[in-house]
Amino acid sequence: MITLYDTTLRDGTQREGMSLSVEDKLRICARLDDLGVHYIEGGFPGSNPKDIEFFERAKGLALSNAVITAFGSTCRKDTPAADDDGLRTLLDAGTSAVCIFGKAWTVHVTETLQTTLDENVRMVTDSVAHLKAAGRIVFFDAEHFFDGYKADPEYALRVAGSAASAGADAVVLCDTNGGTLPHEVAAIVREVAAALAGVPLGIHAHNDSGCGVANSLVAVDAGCTHVQGTVNGYGERAGNADLVAIIPALVLKMGRECVSRDQLKLLTEVSHFIAETANISPDAHQPFVGVSAFAHKGGVHASAAARYSAAYEHIDPASVGNLARVVVSELAGRASLTMKAEEMGIDLTSDPDTVARVLERIKELEYKGYSFEAADASLDIMLRKAVGQWTPLFELESFRCIMEKREDGRVMTEATIKVHVGGHRFIATAEGNGPVDALDRALRIAIGRFYPALARIELTDFKVRILDEKKGSGAVTRVLIESADGERSWGTIGVSENIIEASWEALVDSVEYGLTRATGDQAG
Repeated sequence: MITLYDTTLRDGTQREGMSLSVEDKLRICARLDDLGVHYIEGGFPGSNPKDIEFFERAKGLALSNAVITAFGSTCRKDTPAADDDGLRTLLDAGTSAVCIFGKAWTVHVTETLQTTLDENVRMVTDSVAHLKAAGRIVFFDAEHFFDGYKADPEYALRVAGSAASAGADAVVLCDTNGGTLPHEVAAIVREVAAALAGVPLGIHAHNDSGCGVANSLVAVDAGCTHVQGTVNGYGERAGNADLVAIIPALVLKMGRECVSRDQLKLLTEVSHFIAETANISPDAHQPFVGVSAFAHKGGVHASAAARYSAAYEHIDPASVGNLARVVVSELAGRASLTMKAEEMGIDLTSDPDTVARVLERIKELEYKGYSFEAADASLDIMLRKAVGQWTPLFELESFRCIMEKREDGRVMTEATIKVHVGGHRFIATAEGNGPVDALDRALRIAIGRFYPALARIELTDFKVRILDEKKGSGAVTRVLIESADGERSWGTIGVSENIIEASWEALVDSVEYGLTRATGDQAG
């Protein structure tokens, strides 16, 4: 059995630009508990008002699997453990588990702590023994262990052994600087396991060399039974070992028990939930859980995957709560397009002429600068037009945008549109902080009375890319718009030498696609 120890709420929040409220941390705890994580490190009790409130409120959490854990350091030098304020604060947090760190590298003992090697061992031993005497589960993080072991293996083992002899429930070997490579980790863990026979060992890896996940897995293979990491690899510098990659690798590839198969199916949902809670865009290419992790773009790949998914998928995407999908581009073949259409509810299996015609159209458009990989909604509309399943929800007569810099320094854009909808002609004018915002507002005024569902649709992202920059002001502009209605999101695209025209094209696709899905106006 492998014990999973999550430190997203402490080590993860040391990522530059990442911050979690107390409410965020409590919600994340509930999701990690659902996933089957065994220990959730909440932070340093007493170090700041946020962590004080968290540990107080965490006492009321009804968790089924996870144990909230308080984090701190060993007692200070020349201070008995019973008199140390830091250890007292850990105990006052009221958690049944605590994790403390101590130095395992001689240079840190003599230079950072400025104490003797013997005193450092005393600090470790007394701190662990004191916390165990208080009835706590105690994990000892041997900080900088791998660097320390390479510099002085005898002393690093002495530190680890002292924690074990004092009763630590696991001695966690930390690659604090993240510079140790997998073959080194494997060798050192085996040597430590042999020297400290019977002592439960853990691994805490950082990703500074891009080996955080690999180091964690080889450490388990070499004898570690306790794995620390963060969701999505969040952490300081290049981040911590990513539990989202470690967990399925342990269960599906190494046959190690840590979470159940049903819990594993929550992995994608939990990963994305924590990313959104931290206000960090989920990584589309993240292993196992990224939206592109099982995306097939090449025609040969898509065709082979359709016949035998294992040919191009290392696991069943459903086992981690993800989905396989086909990405259509100029690289697509007939099989790719047919599979993509099937995802959208359009049957092209008996219409090879339409498939060929649409493929040619895609290639023409991508030559001009379109890219449908992030614009599934625009592709959906194109396919429905090709098979006669699309009727526009409104007809544009004209639009215009005027930018105005005002006396107070504000820059505003005014848009006027003329559209025909429901047999009527409407003219609407609106102001916005840019042309897309103004056009969006004006369109809502014009057609909102006919399509109440429009109120639930919002533009969530707007990206502009200049293509063929050598043409200067005459370069082609690609606009990608991401929209959502509270339940799902979709992407649309527009391309033109005029940025406003490109924006309007993407905006219209976005609105019509969202309304069609909401009202079911189109067949499909």
